[in-house]
Amino acid sequence: MTRIPLLAARGISKRFGAVQALSDVDLEINEGEVVALVGDNGAGKSTLVKAIAGVSPPDSGVIEWEGEPVDLRRPVDAQNLGIATVYQDLSLCDNLDTVGNLFLGRELRRFGILNEVEMEKRSRRLLNALSIRIPSVRIPVGSLSGGQRQTIAIARALIAMPKVVILDEPTAALGVGQTALFLELVERLREQRLGVLLVGHDLENVLAVADRVAVLRLGRNSGFFETKYATHEQIVSAITGDHTMAVTLQQSLLPRGLPEQNALDVAYRYLPAQAGVGGDWFDVISLPGTRVALVVGDIVGHGLHAAATMGRLRTAVHNFSMLDLPPDDLLAHLDELVGRIDKDEAAASGQASIAGATCLYAIYDPVSRCCDLARAGHLPPVLVQPDGTAEYLDLPAGPPLGLGGLPFETVQRQLPEGSQLVFYTNGLVEDRTRDIDLGLELLRSAVAGSGRTPEQTCDVVLDALLPAYPKDDVALLVARTRALTDQQVAQWEVPFDPAAVAGSRAAAERQLAEWGLDELVFTTELILSELITNAIRYGTGPIQVRLIRDSSLICEVSDTSSTSPHLRYAATTDEGGRGLFLVAQLAEHWGTRYTPTCKIIWAEQRLPKMPAG
Repeated sequence: MTRIPLLAARGISKRFGAVQALSDVDLEINEGEVVALVGDNGAGKSTLVKAIAGVSPPDSGVIEWEGEPVDLRRPVDAQNLGIATVYQDLSLCDNLDTVGNLFLGRELRRFGILNEVEMEKRSRRLLNALSIRIPSVRIPVGSLSGGQRQTIAIARALIAMPKVVILDEPTAALGVGQTALFLELVERLREQRLGVLLVGHDLENVLAVADRVAVLRLGRNSGFFETKYATHEQIVSAITGDHTMAVTLQQSLLPRGLPEQNALDVAYRYLPAQAGVGGDWFDVISLPGTRVALVVGDIVGHGLHAAATMGRLRTAVHNFSMLDLPPDDLLAHLDELVGRIDKDEAAASGQASIAGATCLYAIYDPVSRCCDLARAGHLPPVLVQPDGTAEYLDLPAGPPLGLGGLPFETVQRQLPEGSQLVFYTNGLVEDRTRDIDLGLELLRSAVAGSGRTPEQTCDVVLDALLPAYPKDDVALLVARTRALTDQQVAQWEVPFDPAAVAGSRAAAERQLAEWGLDELVFTTELILSELITNAIRYGTGPIQVRLIRDSSLICEVSDTSSTSPHLRYAATTDEGGRGLFLVAQLAEHWGTRYTPTCKIIWAEQRLPKMPAG
């Protein structure tokens, strides 16, 4: 069950003339929790404090108290709710003693006469509860030290028994010893189950007592951190803007859109962490033969370095995929690349640490409806059957990238049309408040069910699992399978005889006429003649021809040899060498790919435009 915060500020914005002091700022404070609010000068900390304290109401947004929206127009509105604020100037009356300051404006009277005895008794009881030590409650506070005056100001705020205490730059004028005493006082406030908002700039003090840190930069949220898991560098990065730079860099390196293809219906979500952007990435890559590759990966670490490394690996995956490697071979090449990156960085920094990364790579073929998958230390994907049944695919885990020397294994799974594959990074299912097995079960339960589009599945998953302030990046990729019908594919075997070329040309002509692609008959016959002749001359049988009509016309000729043709420019005296040059001129694209049983030469032609109407 989700815990309702004592105090929540949601979407707070405030403008002073031409200056936008706050823009859509969020903040939560729970019972018995110390939340630090940090940022450079001008970040908007004081403006947010004044909005919560009722001094300067926001222009837009809402402040919630115990889950209900409240309208704080005056300081007394906040005080009546149970919000006490101690400002940096303290506002103590130096000529009054401690009792007089604690009860200023709240004097106790009996029969119209000040009840000095009761006020002094309550003052001593409160100071003892907070372990505040002063020479006497009856000497003027002007004679006390800075640290003692600070504690008296906090005690005065607690006289009204608030539930939330806001401390605005409380250690700014204190020495080391006085600061230590003040931090002990903050610990006691937490023990008394008060919510504390500690506004400060000294990170050492903040990290010593705060449970969470909220960072403002230029009037906007720049990061939320749990102090026991965050590093000093991550918080500084959010304060100085490196977090924003890392997010911008990563967003520029991630896909700007999805490629045009008919094999999969794809939707995705990417959410950077509030506590320092990481190196999660995903990709959808079109491959020859109407196939599509799906990729999701995660780089260990956060910040600019993780984002930059992600960009390098994503580029490498694109390059390796153009070689049409099976998933296990592609991961092996990627593993070697990560190992080289680690060695280069270790040589430069003198540290022999492994950068580390995980990756899941899959290739789906809409003709065979087969999906080949391999993973390198990544969490397994979820398969949702058309009837709504959801299961995790049993894939060998493989080592994380960069370890080297260990093999990866490809698993093939036939998928019914309308199945959904759900790829994700660990930020979605891992949370420090729950076991990962629970997160995985929540994901499986969320995606189970039939009739959803990939977009709807993404929304359901994020609603079910995404925390309010993600501590790690979240990448989610959902793909629903399509299949090419038998009417879109034609294939036949070619006898290992040069005379059989004519028969294949005739078969292609009949098939294209059936598809209404008479305009492509001439070029297709030329392409097939060259590819089949090459297979007979240089390859080994059996030879097969396959025509696929999708968004383009694809001609494939396969044989069992490993010899790959290379395009070259034939000299005028050469008897051969012009065939592939002709194929390259007639086709939009062409190339070679290998399967476990054969080699395939393919050529792709653009379909003619259909007349309007």
